[in-house]
Amino acid sequence: MKNQLGCCLKFLETSKPYFAMISLQFGYAGMNIITKVSLNRGMSHYVLVVYRHAFATAVIAPFAFIFERRGQPRITFPIFLQLFVLALLGPVIDQNFYYAGLKFTSPTFSCAMSNMLPAMTFVMAVIFRMEKLDLKKVRCQAKMVGTAVTVAGAMLMTLYKGPILEMFWSKHVHPRKSYVTDTTGTTDKDWFKGSILLIIATLAWASLFVLQTKALETYKKHQLSLTSMICFIGTLQAIAVTFVMEHKSSVWRIGWDMNLLAAAYAGIVTSSISYYVQGLVIKKKGPVFATAFSPLMMIIVAIMGSFILAEKIYLGGVVGSVLIVIGLYSVLWGKHKEKMEDSDEEIPDPVKGVQGNGNSIAIIADIEANEVELQKAEANNTVSAMVISMPMPMPELPIKASQEPKA
Repeated sequence: MKNQLGCCLKFLETSKPYFAMISLQFGYAGMNIITKVSLNRGMSHYVLVVYRHAFATAVIAPFAFIFERRGQPRITFPIFLQLFVLALLGPVIDQNFYYAGLKFTSPTFSCAMSNMLPAMTFVMAVIFRMEKLDLKKVRCQAKMVGTAVTVAGAMLMTLYKGPILEMFWSKHVHPRKSYVTDTTGTTDKDWFKGSILLIIATLAWASLFVLQTKALETYKKHQLSLTSMICFIGTLQAIAVTFVMEHKSSVWRIGWDMNLLAAAYAGIVTSSISYYVQGLVIKKKGPVFATAFSPLMMIIVAIMGSFILAEKIYLGGVVGSVLIVIGLYSVLWGKHKEKMEDSDEEIPDPVKGVQGNGNSIAIIADIEANEVELQKAEANNTVSAMVISMPMPMPELPIKASQEPKA
């Protein structure tokens, strides 16, 4: 009986990362569907970006203040410039272009295109000489081939729609008209425009991961603070962009409806909760493990989209998605082999909510360091208590400032 219980507990412990990543993919898929419904009902994507990151800031900032208020890095002008550019690339450029592309295309198409992220990050890392290429090694060949296949899949999805593929369950689905994704009425010009917007969004996100390396050197033990500041600065930038692009005050109006749900869900679930859960998974299993689940979200969105939005799926999208997924796993395999050969990676692997386009910055929380410091502080406190209880006087043991527990 004890052996069976032990086996069950061991299985549950081993399965936690898998359950966590699968749950995250459902969360990201829900964000895409809810956001598409909100955009279909007329919400401005500029305003949605503002509210989303305002919610994210409100959720993350208190935790950053509680757990990381000590030893904060001094914000100099170069550091502020880094934060400004990171906020511009992530919350502003990436999110606005992604939502605009989502409005012109469909949730499934957008998720498929965002799977290009690892390949784009690899290309930019090579351009900025942060990644070394050795074509004699199989891992470099795998990353090169995977990148080429991914680009080919994206071009196929952009330039070729093909016939509509009927799903057997979609014939009996009759969703509300305001929820329907009108891909049949979308012109080829709008489809192409949406594809270009999604590619630009993915390129901006890849640039964020490359430039984030420098910021992580400064905020190595203050990742929550880094995320909250990027979200806050991004919110201010998004407000400025919205004032320029939207001239009607009515666009800011939001009630207890789908628009509020879309902003709150994206900010709390995909930009806050997912950040913490994803960080734990990456810490335990590695970034390649976390990124490998991103195609699952595309499948979930395709099924949910056909039910809820009566989304039409095209042959070109399916073939292109398959090519992108093949290229994705080829790049991830190359990164995995590289990590096995050299434990010190030069840049962090991108995990974008990975592909719900969540603003979950790919930061691995330094949990072990905090636990070690807490254990040291507890040991010191125990020694101090023993000293006080001793009848004979003893010199007080010094407690180093570095061993004080983090709040």
